[in-house]
Amino acid sequence: MKKIVCVACALMLLSFLSSCTLLKISLDEETLPLTERVVSGEGKDKILLIDISGFISSEDKTSIFSSKKQLGVLALVREQLDRARSDRNVKALMLRINSPGGSVTASDMLYHEIKKFKLDTGVKVFAHVMDMGTSGAYYAALSADRITAQPTSVTGSIGVIMFRIDATGLMQKIGVQAFEISSGEKKGMGSPFRQFSAEEQSIFQAMINSLQGRFISTVVEERKLPLDKVKKLADGRIYTSQEALAAGLIDGIAYLDEAVDQTKKLANIGQASVVTYFRPGEYRTNLYSMNLINIDTGGMMQPGVTFMYVWWP
Repeated sequence: MKKIVCVACALMLLSFLSSCTLLKISLDEETLPLTERVVSGEGKDKILLIDISGFISSEDKTSIFSSKKQLGVLALVREQLDRARSDRNVKALMLRINSPGGSVTASDMLYHEIKKFKLDTGVKVFAHVMDMGTSGAYYAALSADRITAQPTSVTGSIGVIMFRIDATGLMQKIGVQAFEISSGEKKGMGSPFRQFSAEEQSIFQAMINSLQGRFISTVVEERKLPLDKVKKLADGRIYTSQEALAAGLIDGIAYLDEAVDQTKKLANIGQASVVTYFRPGEYRTNLYSMNLINIDTGGMMQPGVTFMYVWWP
């Protein structure tokens, strides 16, 4: 009886498969090329919509839904900018930002890549903040010719933070010791296996102050604000879109569709198609479509010391 049931099940499975469209399943780590899709509007002229979302990092990430590696924000944005360089119909670039920021270096590189794209192509860049565009994400937005935010956005958080785990108390409780052999007394500075000395803390503070100075000078240059005013704004706090507008950190408050209309005016174009670049299998149907958000903390959970332009309460 069991054999008959097994044979029947096998025949049913074969029948089902024969009636289905074949689905290509790739078992390798092949990364498919980007494809363009119109998500809003029409016309020959194009506004390219690029997402800056999640933690800004130069490292690749893994989706919570797949073991396959995905490009980090920096690498993906660079890939999209490179494709846009070869398309003369791209008249404007719109950055859709939803990010708390990220590592200092990745945020600075993202800013640099967008500025270089502007210089190379003459294309106008418009940045629009969705839920949040704080710290390193705001730093990247400074590359734009104009910045707007949703009425309910938060932005700002101009500042630098360093994360360090102190495991010395736990190690004492469980009876574990760490031995360090180094070429100099400062070589292991920042190790989680020993406490900070006052001198080491002073050294790290000086480094943070230097990185903060770079952030402040970028805000002064791009937003045309007085240095003293920016220093007061740059205590790390976040701002509502209304507060950011009053402080001169952004240029306006708008919804996404209104920001698209403003982008057309900025680029001096009338009718235009809003396009995005995506990989086959990603879901993009309209102006608000974005990929599933991945839980990614970049280098924040890695051992050692990392300097961050990030708002991470």
